[in-house]
Amino acid sequence: MRPLTLDSLNPAVKKVQYAVRGELAIKAEEYRVRLAEGDKGLPFDKVISSNIGNPQQKGLDQPPITFVRQVAALMEWPALAELAPNVFPQDVRARAKELQEEIGSIERDGYPSDPGHIFLTGGASAGVSLLISMLVTSPKDGVLIPIPQYPLYTATLAQHNGAALPYHLDESSGWSTSAESIEAAIEKAHREGIVSKALVIINPGNPTGALLDEETQVQLIELCEKYSLVLLADEVYQANLHHPDSHPFTSFKKLVAKHQSPIPLVSFHSISKGVSGECGRRGGYFECTNISDEVLAEIYKMVSVGLCPPVSGQIGVDCMVRPPKPGDESYELWKKETDTIHAALASRTKTMAERLNALPGVSCVDSPGALYLYPQIRLSQKAQETARKAGKEPDAFYALALLDETGICVVPGSGFGQKEGEWHYRLTCLCPGVDEYVGKLEKFHRGFVEKYGA
Repeated sequence: MRPLTLDSLNPAVKKVQYAVRGELAIKAEEYRVRLAEGDKGLPFDKVISSNIGNPQQKGLDQPPITFVRQVAALMEWPALAELAPNVFPQDVRARAKELQEEIGSIERDGYPSDPGHIFLTGGASAGVSLLISMLVTSPKDGVLIPIPQYPLYTATLAQHNGAALPYHLDESSGWSTSAESIEAAIEKAHREGIVSKALVIINPGNPTGALLDEETQVQLIELCEKYSLVLLADEVYQANLHHPDSHPFTSFKKLVAKHQSPIPLVSFHSISKGVSGECGRRGGYFECTNISDEVLAEIYKMVSVGLCPPVSGQIGVDCMVRPPKPGDESYELWKKETDTIHAALASRTKTMAERLNALPGVSCVDSPGALYLYPQIRLSQKAQETARKAGKEPDAFYALALLDETGICVVPGSGFGQKEGEWHYRLTCLCPGVDEYVGKLEKFHRGFVEKYGA
């Protein structure tokens, strides 16, 4: 019998990279184990996982939303409604009963949604992977992705042997998206014999937190019409808005319907983000707009192959898209919990951006949305040369040194993509104790600059 070796695997698998849970995350876990075993030899007493946007991970202070967990409890054991009649609010009991009996027609953003065009998935990532696998038919098929981008996209394209077609966001204008930049990427791909099949838009952005305005969104819709592109709208951070009155979110579904655009649109959402933060329940969905019945039948078939997503995730999706309304018994608590989360994220983001911008050699866009900041760091020639000798990208070298000294785990910008000669890192705004947390970042950075020069 031949052993299973790397050479036995699909060569495309070897190209897959996922920096968010790569070398830094693995090393952070090793430190966490050492601390748990009583190791006193580290220069810190806890590991801070600022690399992942999981609001409910250990060490953070965002609790689960009560309404979601109560509905889930009754769905798991309906008899609880009778055994503990005074524990569960009336609207919770009604929602659980309705879900047990299933629901009918729905709408989104004031426009009808066909339940047959919505597919529940084990998190949004599963839907993204499925759609890309169906769109890529050869190595000459490409998908336009923003740079910086969430590495799910490059990893999935590598896995399915498709071409990643990068277009750069403009850091100098708040990580804005330019239709001209995307069109230039399409034309470049055409010259190289690559067919542009789809356009990925992450709104609000990850790792940047940037939020698109409607004028830009309409331009992108028109671009998809011009080049016959499928628009893949990653909108999982749509509820993570720090200034919703001045910077509102508008879905692509709303604008495509409003302008009666014929473009094929797939919109993704997840319970992992927003105020629910239910990463472990693995719940998400994608909605298809302007997709033919023939293609929908193929999507249905492929989703069916993967069987159904976790029931707890499906319950979470329902609670996310249909939260308590004013007048419902659960509304006041739900409103209090969600307002507290929004206020904490907005305050932490603002404070962190201000203090990072005050550091020498650091510039940081104050993100209007999502859970992250993506500061740019200027690294000296000495730092870059030392990193290269160690076999590391300069920003990964910086991030590893940060972890070793402070226990703070971030993700280097080289894992998301960036312009040549620029260096960044992504960190979450989820960590409590901002003064202590940012204080460690400041102390480390100043020490790094002193050691390697500005």
